[in-house]
Amino acid sequence: MKSFLKLENVVVYNADIIKTHAVKPNSVDLIVTSPPYDIGIKYGNYDDSIPYEKYLEFSKKWLRKCYNLAKSDGRLCLNIALDKNKPSKESVCADLTTIAKRVGWKYEGTVVWNEQNISRRTAWGTYASAWAPHIITPVEVIIVLYKRIWKKAHKGTSDITRNEFLKWTNGVWEFSGASKKKIGHPAPFPVELPRRCIKFYSYVTDTVLDPFCGSGTTLLACLETGRTGIGVEISKEYCKLAARRIRGYVKSNPLTIIGHRFVQEESRRSSLLQ
Repeated sequence: MKSFLKLENVVVYNADIIKTHAVKPNSVDLIVTSPPYDIGIKYGNYDDSIPYEKYLEFSKKWLRKCYNLAKSDGRLCLNIALDKNKPSKESVCADLTTIAKRVGWKYEGTVVWNEQNISRRTAWGTYASAWAPHIITPVEVIIVLYKRIWKKAHKGTSDITRNEFLKWTNGVWEFSGASKKKIGHPAPFPVELPRRCIKFYSYVTDTVLDPFCGSGTTLLACLETGRTGIGVEISKEYCKLAARRIRGYVKSNPLTIIGHRFVQEESRRSSLLQ
């Protein structure tokens, strides 16, 4: 399949992850993604307000496809809402974790992401009464899963620092979300989210896939950390947005790109000698 963008170690495909054959089976080291939440966000050509049962069927299909694309020691970092409250209350995190396990993914753990944005999330139900109160938890989660083997099957170059490792092993991550208006996407996540997942769960030169790459944030993190990034996005408009952001990063950070290219070559040589 022809790519929408191919630049440095990053490629973007304008395709449906469930139907595409652009990514080879058993070729991906790490998947970092945030799929639609089924909460009515206006994505353009995707309906984000389908019945919940259909949403779960959709989730099963893409989770199965990604399972087939991952290597035996491949990992999945799934950023999703803890739950949803409209039009009905649903345990999204628990339901998608259950579906992922049924597909074949194995469960490793869950990171709680505190966006530090409590002010815009309130729900009373009934005020100051036990009759029918509601709770909205102002966090999201990153479900960490793996295919067959948790320990990496090969040795590689890790670029995580000691301080980062000690900090990120705490399962509550605190950093702000991303601006919809600034990025131009209705539901972006900040670069910090995929950057942490990539550095924590993959080696330099590993292949990272985002099957719902949207504005290309995961691919920017790949460029920043020296990984090979593959993005699949069904919307042509968001592919254009991702391409603009990726080209802008490469243009603004030529020394970083050159440096990672050198590290990647050294890592490849080292792996061949092992």
